[in-house]
Amino acid sequence: MELTLNSSSSLIKRKDTKSSRNHESSSNMSFAKMKPPTYQFQAKSSVKEMFTHEKTFKLEGEEATQRWEKLHVLSYPHPKNDSSVPVFVMLPLDTVTMSGHLNKPRAMNASLMALKGAGVEGVMVDAWWGLVEKDGPMKYNWEGYAELIHMVQKHGLKLQVVMSFHQCGGNVGDSCSIPLPPWVLEEISKNPDLVYTDKSGRRNPEYISLGCDSVPVLRGRTPIQVYSDFMRSFRERFDHYIGGVIAEIQVGMGPCGELRYPSYPESNGTWKFPGIGEFQCYDKYMRSSLQAYAESVRKTNWGTSGPHDAGEYMNLPEDTDFFRRDGTWNSEYGKFFMEWYSGKLLEHGDKLLASAKGVFQGTGAKLSGKVAGIHWHYNTRSHAAELTAGYYNTRNHDGYLPIAKMFNKHGVVLNFTCMEMRDGEQPEHANCSPEGLVKQVQSATRQAGTELAGENALERYDSSAFGQVVATNRSDSGNGLTTFTYLRMNKRLFEGQNWQQLVEFVKKMKEGRGDGRRRQLSEEDTTGSDLYVGFVRRSRKVEEASLV
Repeated sequence: MELTLNSSSSLIKRKDTKSSRNHESSSNMSFAKMKPPTYQFQAKSSVKEMFTHEKTFKLEGEEATQRWEKLHVLSYPHPKNDSSVPVFVMLPLDTVTMSGHLNKPRAMNASLMALKGAGVEGVMVDAWWGLVEKDGPMKYNWEGYAELIHMVQKHGLKLQVVMSFHQCGGNVGDSCSIPLPPWVLEEISKNPDLVYTDKSGRRNPEYISLGCDSVPVLRGRTPIQVYSDFMRSFRERFDHYIGGVIAEIQVGMGPCGELRYPSYPESNGTWKFPGIGEFQCYDKYMRSSLQAYAESVRKTNWGTSGPHDAGEYMNLPEDTDFFRRDGTWNSEYGKFFMEWYSGKLLEHGDKLLASAKGVFQGTGAKLSGKVAGIHWHYNTRSHAAELTAGYYNTRNHDGYLPIAKMFNKHGVVLNFTCMEMRDGEQPEHANCSPEGLVKQVQSATRQAGTELAGENALERYDSSAFGQVVATNRSDSGNGLTTFTYLRMNKRLFEGQNWQQLVEFVKKMKEGRGDGRRRQLSEEDTTGSDLYVGFVRRSRKVEEASLV
C-alpha cells in the first residue's frame, strides 16, 4: 500500500487562524497495491489539489465521520515490519476546564496546526474523572472533549485519550488542581480508609486504594465498576471516533495514571528526590488483605502490619534496616511482604485492564497502560524506591517481567517513562540508572511479547534528551518503541530552538531503527516540516499558537 500525505504550504503561511476552517484538513491519501507503507510529504500550492480521490469533501454527520475514520486508521497502528515510530505530544493538563469546556480554543486550534506541520502523529489528553463525573454518580459531561476531538480530527491528527482516575495536583509537573469527583470526596470524608494510607496514618487523596477494588464503597458500586462505567460512557459517546481519530485509550491505574502506589508524594513536602518513599498499605482494606494473605501461608503474626524497619519518605536505603545492603528485604519475611504488596498491584492492573478490554474490544483502538520509571537507587541491591512503589524489582528478582506478562495477557501496550534520561546526568548519591532500568523494561517486554511505548519523565527541550530517546529506540537490548509521547505542549515548546529540536526528533523517530543520516534543518527549506521551522523563526506566530 502506498500512502501519500500532501501538506498544503498555503496553510502554513496563513496568518488568519479564524478563516482557516475550510483549509485546515489538508491531508490527501492515495492508494496503490504495495505491501510496505511509505510516507511522502509534499507541499501543494492550492487546496484544490487536496483530496483528489474524494468526490466531495464537504460532508455532513455520519458520512463525514466514516470518511475521516478511513483516513485516520491507515497509519496507526503501524505494521510490525515498519520500524517508524509515530510521535504524539501531550496537551496541557487543563485542556478542558472545570466547567467542562475546551480551554482557549483559538490557541489550541493554532497549536494543533503547528504540530501537524511538524509531522507529529497526534496529541494526548487526560479525560479527568474529576471533571467528567463531577456532578454525581453516572452523570457524565463529555462536551469539552467532544470539542477537542472535532478539532483534532479537522487537522488530520490522532488522539490518545487517558482515562485519568487520579487527582491532578501535588506531583512533578502538575500545573493545575483537579481533585476526584466531589461525590467521591464526600464518601472519602465518611470513610477515610478509601484512600491510601502510610504507617503514620497520613491519607493520600490522589487515588482510591486498590484494597477496596471489589468492595461496593462508592454508593453501591465498587471502584472497578465505577471505572468501567466511566469507560463505557466514553465509548458510547464517541463510538464513531474510537479506532479512527481516537487511536489509543490509555487506562489510568494509579497516581499520575501509573500502575503504582503513591509512595513518593510531593505535596506539602512529604517526599523529595531521592528519598526511598514509604509503603502504602495501612488503610483497613489493605491491612485486612495482608492479614488474610499471612493466614493463607500460615504466618499469622506477619499479617498485623507492614515492615516496622522500612524508614521514612526522605531516607536513603542505608538509613534503614529493611533496605540496607543485606537488609530485611532479602529475608523470608521481606519476600513474603513484597510478594503480597506487589501482587496486589498486579491484581489491580489485571482487573482494570480486563475491564477496559471488555469495553473497548473490537473498536480498533489500541489499549495502553503506564508504568513509572523509578530510576533512583536502581544501582543498589534492594531497589528501595521501586519496592515502596510496588515493583518487586531487586538485584535477584525481576519485577517488570510479571507486569509485562500481565499487560500482554490483555493485549495492552506498556508505556514506560524516563526514556530521555542518561545515567551521567544523575546525582551520584542517588545511585540512579535510568538507562539500566529502561534496558530491563525493554528486555522484559520483548520476553513477554508485549509492545512497548515511551514518554519523557521531565520537561526537556535539549538535543541530549531527544538523542537519548532515539538511541534507546535503536538499541538492540530489547523492544523498540511502537509510539513515543512527548511531555508536553506549552509556550516554551514553540520557541525557535526548542521547536527545531522537536521537528528534528520527529524526523529521526520516523526513520525508526535504521541508520538514517542526520540532516540539519534549514530555515529556508520549502518542503515538509522544515518549512514550518522557517515560519516559526520569521513570523513568531507560534508564540501566539502556544497555550499559556
